[in-house]
Amino acid sequence: MKTRVLMVCLGNICRSPLAEGILKSKVDPNTIIVDSAGTAGYHIGNPPDTRSIAVAKKYGIDISDQVCRKFSPKDFDTYDIIYAMDKDNYQNIIQLSTKSEHTNKVRLLLSEIDGNEQEVPDPYYGGTDGFEQIFQMIDTACDHIVNRI
Repeated sequence: MKTRVLMVCLGNICRSPLAEGILKSKVDPNTIIVDSAGTAGYHIGNPPDTRSIAVAKKYGIDISDQVCRKFSPKDFDTYDIIYAMDKDNYQNIIQLSTKSEHTNKVRLLLSEIDGNEQEVPDPYYGGTDGFEQIFQMIDTACDHIVNRI
């Protein structure tokens, strides 16, 4: 049986595409399926931000073929675990939930590291250093996810 994991941020162009690519690079695609989405529909159909593509490429991960999509309530039934990048997106996802079994699937990504409710900051309005920093945060969280799954 496959485990399905969804990574979610606001626009699905910076953080969640990186999280999707990083986790995909660490798991067997025959046992773990990884996807990403955004809680807002600003960038539907677009590729990830060029800065996310560049930092992923720096570490040998190609996310250039990803296409941004919006989170849907159907995702609760499709995915086993849903990781939000921050508390606002966590709340946006929870508000779409109609069942406790759905709510129980949603977690903050960085809580996988130490159980704390830390957030992956949005690097969109910053420079390339922010993308490097979030790559490292997400990479660490994904190592913990791999050990847990």
